[in-house]
Amino acid sequence: MKKVEELYNTYFHEVYLYLRGITGNEDIAQELTQETFFKAMKSIDSFRGDCNIRSWLCQVAKNLYISQCRKNRKICDESELENIADTSTSLEERLCDKQQAVRIHCILHNIEEPYKEVFNLRVFGELSFKQIADIFGKTESWARVTYYRAKVKIIEQMEE
Repeated sequence: MKKVEELYNTYFHEVYLYLRGITGNEDIAQELTQETFFKAMKSIDSFRGDCNIRSWLCQVAKNLYISQCRKNRKICDESELENIADTSTSLEERLCDKQQAVRIHCILHNIEEPYKEVFNLRVFGELSFKQIADIFGKTESWARVTYYRAKVKIIEQMEE
């Protein structure tokens, strides 16, 4: 039980932001995030470790969203489901590949502030969102959102 609680505390916000990004709706994202962790709690023993836990949780979240869409066509149509971001490789995992890393650094070089600095502090400086918030004199949620937006900008440019 403690393991699921740690997962919840560590990844809740990231899963929520992922779902908010693909659903475009805060209420649906909140509900699906709760369902994701409930389902994860029930099936944590089936996690094989083939990917990192964040990817697994986002995949669970994505599958729940797709299931909900299929049950309730008012939320989205079938064509939108094809455009949902693949969670099999995260941006952090792409950084491990040297060619991808160089490409990400080139993209990062051209991103405006504060996104560039927040991303650098988080990924390369390995600072917590609290530490980043303190540096900027902002809130922790500002740091999370700014990092998330930087990540989205990088991913969008990588896909071009």
